[in-house]
Amino acid sequence: MSALSSLAYAIVLGGAFAAGLALVATRIPRLAAPSLSRRIAPYVRDIADPRGLTPLVGAPATVRAWRDRLVASLGGAAGIDRRLQQAGWATDAARFRAQQLAAVLVAGLAGGALAVALALAGRMTPVIAVLPLVTGALGAVLWDTRLSSAARRRRARIESELPTVLEFLALCLAAGEGLRDALARVGAIGTGDVTAELRRAVLESGTGSNLTDALTDTARRLDVPTLSRAVEHLAAAIERGAPLAEVLLAQAGDAREDAKRVLIEQAGRKEIGMLFPVVFLLLPLSVLFAVFPGVVMLRLGIG
Repeated sequence: MSALSSLAYAIVLGGAFAAGLALVATRIPRLAAPSLSRRIAPYVRDIADPRGLTPLVGAPATVRAWRDRLVASLGGAAGIDRRLQQAGWATDAARFRAQQLAAVLVAGLAGGALAVALALAGRMTPVIAVLPLVTGALGAVLWDTRLSSAARRRRARIESELPTVLEFLALCLAAGEGLRDALARVGAIGTGDVTAELRRAVLESGTGSNLTDALTDTARRLDVPTLSRAVEHLAAAIERGAPLAEVLLAQAGDAREDAKRVLIEQAGRKEIGMLFPVVFLLLPLSVLFAVFPGVVMLRLGIG
């Protein structure tokens, strides 16, 4: 038995022994019982967090301090918070980094298990030895890419829903309703990401915040150009006393024009993308089919 095979067997047996000890420890009553803060949290939870969305509720101070130091060392908390808000995830940068670390550990363990299996099969190479590091880095990149994709998809949905919502708001305002009542009506009737943000803005305005400030904060948090422009024009119309219905209709038209422009740009990119298989696959095959018979005939001395 080689040294690598012995090391692989040692890893397997040691991992199985550690997993058994961990399972036994979780069944010990003193260790398996929830903490006091976890037991009393459902009865004393603050009204601002009725569903328990705050991450690590009741976690020890040492865990929170370690988590904060980890986020500070990795950096980019502001950018992560911005993408989390754009994606609509009910978490924060510290929680996301903790989840990303868990993804790294899981991917690294999977790579380590694959490396051990290859070592037991006698196919161990120096490249396979670094497989856990590669899979761990891949797990971190994939978790970050997942957040970016979610934020990008939600922003695209907001851009597509915005013209219809603005026209509905203009209709409510033209019928004689106030801005806050119109926003509340659209938020109660409509479905989608824009109406969910409108419900949040109406709720903030009902708990002491200014409606214009709540809408501005929503636009800043989502960072969607069409929404930011609509909120800016709406705030200016409120300050100057301009008719809000006409402003919203104009912004809805601008949003639809932007959507058409984006659609045309996407069509252009797709058209260019369709040229790649034509140029690099179909055209060479066509040339090959046209030239190959002539080459064969020349080699055979025919014609």
